[in-house]
Amino acid sequence: MFDAAILWSVLLLPAIAGTTAAVWPWRRGAVGWMVVATVASAAMEGATAVAVWQGGRSITTAGGWLFADGLSAFHLAVMAIVFTLCGLYSLVYFSPRGDGHPLAPHPARRFAALWLGAQAAMTLLLVSNNLGLMWVGMESTTLLTAFLVSLHPTKVSLEATWKYLMICSVGIAFAFMGTLIAAAAVPEAGRAIAGGLLWTVMMREASHLDPTLMRIAFVFLAVGYGTKAGLAPMHNWLPDAHSQAPGPVSAMFSSFMLNAALFCILRYLPITRAATGTAFASHLLVFFGVASIVIAAAFILSQSDAKRLLAYCSVEHLGIICLAFGLGPLGAFAGLFHTLNHAVCKSLAFFSVARLGQRYGSHDMTILRGALRANRVWGIGLLASFLALIGVAPFAILMSELALVRAAVHAAAWLPLVVFLGGGTLIFITMLRRAIHMTMGAVPQGVAIAHDGRTASLVVWLPILLLLTLGLWMPQPLRTALQQAAAVVGGTP
Repeated sequence: MFDAAILWSVLLLPAIAGTTAAVWPWRRGAVGWMVVATVASAAMEGATAVAVWQGGRSITTAGGWLFADGLSAFHLAVMAIVFTLCGLYSLVYFSPRGDGHPLAPHPARRFAALWLGAQAAMTLLLVSNNLGLMWVGMESTTLLTAFLVSLHPTKVSLEATWKYLMICSVGIAFAFMGTLIAAAAVPEAGRAIAGGLLWTVMMREASHLDPTLMRIAFVFLAVGYGTKAGLAPMHNWLPDAHSQAPGPVSAMFSSFMLNAALFCILRYLPITRAATGTAFASHLLVFFGVASIVIAAAFILSQSDAKRLLAYCSVEHLGIICLAFGLGPLGAFAGLFHTLNHAVCKSLAFFSVARLGQRYGSHDMTILRGALRANRVWGIGLLASFLALIGVAPFAILMSELALVRAAVHAAAWLPLVVFLGGGTLIFITMLRRAIHMTMGAVPQGVAIAHDGRTASLVVWLPILLLLTLGLWMPQPLRTALQQAAAVVGGTP
């Protein structure tokens, strides 16, 4: 009874709130409603994660179609953190005071409905035991979030929306083909028991799946979901969408939506490993991880727009995470830890760049100068997030990257390790130079020195404190949660 109540609640709360935002004739307060509903939904996501961790078991309902295990719980917790921070930041970004971008009633209602709908869709894919239903959740995120990119419609933002829709729809079509091929690999007895593509049944029947079909299926799935995850070379939509979307949307895209797509690949990883009896799936993830790091490093060198720079940085970090998952059990732990660290850090980075962009009237890094003097809070957020992203001590990203190095050495993956270190060095130098340029020096003429309120301070200092804490100390409950999630990825839930 408890399992059913908590799973249905975590799924239905944002869906009902989003529907209310869409149909209620708001004159004002739609963004405030969105923030309250987002935080309430995040609290339910956190409660679901805690229920899984405390019980030490998976929870399920709806005839086995809804399901949460250690991997789901970890991603629900990350989702709760990201959506809470992004929701609070929306109050600053869309503020009618100062140099915010206030929304008229109709766009505000549309934003609230699409945002909460996207939260519900991502929750659905995280708690789906049926892999076909998980695909529906991923496809729904594309349809719902596409129109958030062009919330402030311009020629460039509409072009970015169209590009996002087209490329990700092709990717999702590849994932659909992979889902069908994976279903064909299930023996007849398993299909009868499952009544569909239940992940728990496929895991139980993994050794009896057709290995050739599962190899083909995993290629389609990695390319399809990898497109939505922003893995190179399928990343083309990502820089445009991130640079044109409003600040809260860019942060949500990079900090969680990309991870949600990678979560879908992780669901198939242990199945494919068991079915093929080889490291084929791991090698494919290593390939995409290395390709993403190399391509991201090349593009980061030439960027002049701060939001596009962060978009390519997302390609790099998703590549790092993907590489880690291809390196075995130690890599899975490192990849999950990096998922959390990157989510928190990239939220702060997009918050800072987008807010400073409002103040300066541009995201051009030749114009963004003297941020620490123009607005100390957001200047600190910008500097801290850039330092954390490039792995400066004592921020937590350094710890997860060191864990990846350990996993690579343990797996004797020397070439990927060299690429990771080489690409990381280039990005370190480039982003450090950019961070110093944007935060130090004199404020350009015409940019007023101003200060935001307590909400701004909250969404800056909370991520910084979390990144510093995790860089110095890992609480035992977090370690246990990471181990449980890594066990699922490794095929021993």
